[in-house]
Amino acid sequence: MKLVRLLLGASLASMAGLAHASSVEGPVPDHVELNPVAIGMFLVFVLVTLGITRWASRRTRTTKDFYSAGGGISGLQNGLAIAGDYMSAASFLGLSGMVFVFGFDGLIYSIGFLVGWPFVMFLLAEPLRNLGKYTFVDVVAYRFEQAPIRLLTASTSLVVVCFYLVVQMVGAGKLIQLLFGLPYWMAEVIVGALMVIYVFFGGMTATTWVQIIKAVLLLCGATFMAVTALAQFGFSPEEMFRRAVDVHPGALSIMGPGKLLKDPLNALSLGIALMFGTAGFPHILMRFFTVPSAKEARKSVFVATGLIGYFYLLTFIIGFSAIALLAQHPEFFKSAVGGHFNLTRDLLGGSNMVAVKLAQAVGGNLFYGFIAAVTFATILAVVAGLTLSGATTVSHDLYACWLARGKVNEAHEMRISRVATLILSIVAIGLGILFEHINVAFLVGLVAAVAASANFPVLVSSIFWRGMTTRGAVVGGSLGLICAVLLTLFSKSVWVDVLHQARPLVFLDNPALVSVPLAFAGIWVVSMLDRGARAQRERDAFVLQEFYGQTGILSVKAVDH
Repeated sequence: MKLVRLLLGASLASMAGLAHASSVEGPVPDHVELNPVAIGMFLVFVLVTLGITRWASRRTRTTKDFYSAGGGISGLQNGLAIAGDYMSAASFLGLSGMVFVFGFDGLIYSIGFLVGWPFVMFLLAEPLRNLGKYTFVDVVAYRFEQAPIRLLTASTSLVVVCFYLVVQMVGAGKLIQLLFGLPYWMAEVIVGALMVIYVFFGGMTATTWVQIIKAVLLLCGATFMAVTALAQFGFSPEEMFRRAVDVHPGALSIMGPGKLLKDPLNALSLGIALMFGTAGFPHILMRFFTVPSAKEARKSVFVATGLIGYFYLLTFIIGFSAIALLAQHPEFFKSAVGGHFNLTRDLLGGSNMVAVKLAQAVGGNLFYGFIAAVTFATILAVVAGLTLSGATTVSHDLYACWLARGKVNEAHEMRISRVATLILSIVAIGLGILFEHINVAFLVGLVAAVAASANFPVLVSSIFWRGMTTRGAVVGGSLGLICAVLLTLFSKSVWVDVLHQARPLVFLDNPALVSVPLAFAGIWVVSMLDRGARAQRERDAFVLQEFYGQTGILSVKAVDH
C-alpha cells in the first residue's frame, strides 16, 4: 500500500494547489470560479474509494478475484455497476447538452443505447454467464481454433477500450480545467494515477464498488436537479415545453426530429451502431462474469435497464428545463445555442455545460459543487472499468490462453495483469494529453461502430449459429473492423473536421449501416464455403456448446483443438 499512499499524497497535493495553479500554469478562463465545495466533495469521494480499494485488495488473491470479483457480486449490485458504466460524464453532460441544443433529436443517443439492452437481456446474458470465464472472448473461442479467434476478438476489444479511454481522458482534462482550475496535464495525471490504484490493487471488486457509489450519487443528484427544475414550472411538463419553445432559437422545431440528423440513412446508421454496439462493449459484457449464476445475470440486466432508462429520462428533463430557464438565468448560459454541435468543445471544454450550470441555477453553490464532483467521479469510475477490461484482455485472452496455451502460473498471470494496467494507464494519459486540442467526438461513434461491427456479429453468431467456423469468424470480424475504421476515416467527422479536407469521401457519418451487414455477410459466406474437417468438428461441437449455454451444469471448457 506504499504506492497507494504515495499517489494519494500526490493527488492531495495537486488538489491543494488549486488556489494557485493558475498563476503557475497560466490563467484560468474568466468564467471559471474555483469551488471549495466541489473540491472538498471530490476529495471525500477519492478518500472513500481508496478505502474501498484497500479493503478489496485484501480480498483479491487469485485471478478469479481480480477479473470477476470471485463471482460474488449480487444481481442488484451488478445492475448498479452496469448502470454506472453507462452513466459516464459523456452521457450526463452530453445527452442533456444535446437536448439543450437540438431538443427532441437529442434523445437519439439515449434511445439507441436503451433499445440495445433487449439484445443483451434476452439473447446474451445467460449464455455469456454459462459459457464464459472472465471475458466475452472466452465465449467466442469456446468451440473454435483458439489462436486466430482470440487474436481477432482481443484486438477489437483493445481498439474499443483504447478509443473509449481517449474520450474519457480528454473529457476528464477539460472538465477539471473548467471546474477546478487545474492545468490540463495535471488533471490527466491525477485521473491516471487514481485508475491505476483502483485496478492495480482492488481489481474487479474495487472497480465494481466505485461504480456502485458513483451510480447512486449521480442518480440522486440528477433526480434532485430534475425535480427542482420542474418545480420552477409548477411540476408541469407542458409548461416546461411551452417556455422552452418560446426561448429556443429553433422555436417549435425542437419538439420534432430533423435538427440533428436530417438524413434518414445517417439516422439509421447511428441507430444500428448504438443498438448493436451495446451488446459488443467488452467492459459491459465482462460484468456478467462477476455474478454467481445465470439467474443473477438476468437480474442484473433488469436492474440496469430500469436505472439506465430512468437516468435517460432525467437527462431529457434537465435539457429541456435548461432551455426554459434560459430567459430567467442568462448569466448561467452565455454561449450560443445554434451551430454545429461538438461534444468535446461545447460540453466538456466550453461554457455550455448545461447540467452543471443548471445545478447552480436551481440548487445554488452547494449543489453545484456536488454535481461538479460527482461528474468527475463518473469519469474516474468509467476509466477504471475500461482499464480493467483492457488489462484482462491482455493478460487472460492474449497471454494466458493464447501465448501460454493455458499453461501459466496464476501468480504470474496476476503480475501480467498489473503490468498491463500500468501500461494502459500510461498510454491513456499520453493519448489524453496528445489529443487535448483535437475534436475526439468522432471516437464516440467509432467505438460504438467497432463494437457493433466486429464484436457483436462474431459473438452472436458463435452462440446461436451452428454453421459458423473459425475462418468465417475471422474474416467477418476483420471485415467489420476494417470497414468501420475506414468509413469513419473518410467521413465528415474525420476527413473534414479533423483533417480539414474540402469534402468527405463518404456520405455516412457513422459506418454501421455498411459495416455491420458486411461483417455478418462475411461470416456467413466464408463459413458456408468452409468444408474442411476442422470446420465440421466445430459445427458438431455446437450441440455441446448449446447444452452448456442453456444449462450451465458444467464449468466452461473449450473444445479440444
